[in-house]
Amino acid sequence: MNIDELLTDDLLARFRSRAGGYDERNEFCHEDLQELKGAGYLNLFAATDDGGLGFGLQQAAAAQRRLATAAPATALAINMHLVWTGVAHLLAERGDDSLLYVLREAVAGEVFAFGNSEAGNDSVLFDSTTVAVPHADGSYAFTGTKIFTSLSPAWTRLGIFGKDSTGPEPVLVHAFISRGTAGYSIRNDWDTLGMRASQSNTTVLDGASAPADRVFRKLPVGPNADPLIFAIFACFETLLAAVYAGIGERALQLGVEAAHRRKSQKYGGRSYAQDPDIRWKIAAAAIAMDGLYPQVETVARDVDELAEHGAQWFPRLVGLKVRATETARDVVDLAVRVSGGGTYFAGNELGRLYRDVLAGIFHPSDDESAHNTVANAWLGPLDS
Repeated sequence: MNIDELLTDDLLARFRSRAGGYDERNEFCHEDLQELKGAGYLNLFAATDDGGLGFGLQQAAAAQRRLATAAPATALAINMHLVWTGVAHLLAERGDDSLLYVLREAVAGEVFAFGNSEAGNDSVLFDSTTVAVPHADGSYAFTGTKIFTSLSPAWTRLGIFGKDSTGPEPVLVHAFISRGTAGYSIRNDWDTLGMRASQSNTTVLDGASAPADRVFRKLPVGPNADPLIFAIFACFETLLAAVYAGIGERALQLGVEAAHRRKSQKYGGRSYAQDPDIRWKIAAAAIAMDGLYPQVETVARDVDELAEHGAQWFPRLVGLKVRATETARDVVDLAVRVSGGGTYFAGNELGRLYRDVLAGIFHPSDDESAHNTVANAWLGPLDS
């Protein structure tokens, strides 16, 4: 199935028609999720023989870019499910079947979410403020607070991690809990500037228990070369970049439409498409997007093809994330300037994109962390 058949124009039109209402009501995208599930979208990464669509990361990124042109917050929420199914796929492609059950359960209708982010934890995946306590049967109890948990109203499986400090050396324990697990609560605190339909509420773990068969990694604190870390970064950063590329793509479309629609008294009633300043802004936006599309595609393709970039892999991934989010911000800003004061009114699609695109600042890797990663790759670490 190609992407246009999966995400038809009619389906995207329905998503776009609902996006403003979700945003205004600060409401989760329930209808969007149900339609995507019905279309098999949550099974992108599962093999066709197993009931999935058999997509790789390049195809999945293209699909997320297309979805984001209609409903960015929906696409961002779905990203978190696709990160886990993508990780399972990438690991399997590299000979690690430890998360194949994620793909099987996704085909069966389970919805996965990403519960790793913690306030103040700028070590991201290399340390945790959540406490993981081992039990004799191999299960773990997790206590801590996770922020930006997208899909909060809908997930049935939540990926979490925490630090077990009971042994000689602390280890970071990765596991999944189920919706019916005791010992967690979801705060109704997602009242944000943008990306409101993602409903990325705070999740409080208070002894939430993950069974032994859902504890899938124990890793040392600090950077390490485990394939899980690469797979998470590769899926998270690439799919995130795809969503923001979709926002930029839609903003450019809206800017072009506005330039043709608006009339200039200075130019005798002709459209603003004849105004040299407006033309320059549209051209600048188009040039910026033309550089972003192939970068997303190339990074995703290299992941699919198991390209060997060695120590340059993480700089490529974080660089893509920064390029995508910053380019999308610039393009939305240019489109707003082209489109005029109407974008400042509530309910305007471009005005909503202006708010949605700001969320890109806060996703890992943030600007400072990304630049540090790239500087270390090219210049070596700072002297101690």
